[in-house]
Amino acid sequence: MTTPAATLASVPDSTPERPRRVLLKLSGEVFGGGRVGVDPDVVRGIARQIADAVREGIEVAIVVGGGNFFRGAELQQKGMERARADYIGMLGTVMNCLALQDFLEKEDVDTRVQTAITMGQVAEPYIPRRAIRHLEKGRVVIFGAGAGMPYFSTDTVSAQRALECQCDAVLMSKSGVDGVYDADPRTHPDARKLDEVTFAEALRTGLKVVDAAAFSLCMDNKLPMVVFGMEGEGNITRALRGERIGTLVSAG
Repeated sequence: MTTPAATLASVPDSTPERPRRVLLKLSGEVFGGGRVGVDPDVVRGIARQIADAVREGIEVAIVVGGGNFFRGAELQQKGMERARADYIGMLGTVMNCLALQDFLEKEDVDTRVQTAITMGQVAEPYIPRRAIRHLEKGRVVIFGAGAGMPYFSTDTVSAQRALECQCDAVLMSKSGVDGVYDADPRTHPDARKLDEVTFAEALRTGLKVVDAAAFSLCMDNKLPMVVFGMEGEGNITRALRGERIGTLVSAG
């Protein structure tokens, strides 16, 4: 596999025993193309970008959000009990997983869906060692149903799955923002994008682009994180390859 010249120096490409392995977090909102449900053209484009990286020998695990269907926190604001609302959100993530699996397999990429809530007719249960074995065989593994428990965001689940599957980095794709800023760029036009930041700095200054729990997990285990925007031709493939994109968040 050819390593791009612009690979992030602080993110390990691999160990001597295996190729680069990464966890990609995908925003569920993007799957809907701005609407409720799944936009097949959007998901097809995402699958093609992932397939390009997989063909280069990169091992890819994925966590998908469910914001194009339901968000537990938003349902709670409408009066629904939080735990039940979160479970509804988890089921939404599984629908996105199955859609992405379908389009990846149309790209001739072997794919497995594993879920934290057992649903044997459509997916495997989440078993870390089985997931690692799939990755070693060149299969893409998509994790659905969050952590299987309420009150956990898919950002936090992404960090946990990346650690348990021995990934080299966790890649947080975002919709509408291309990295970490020193303030919310949607409300502060003069906000400055940060090319690199430490987890400690992000937590201390209260940067909200990723859950604090996800930052803490990665910081405690020295797992690099890259926050980047999904918009842009080939951005997902570039991030999977390890090219310089978005913001690198590291232990420092």
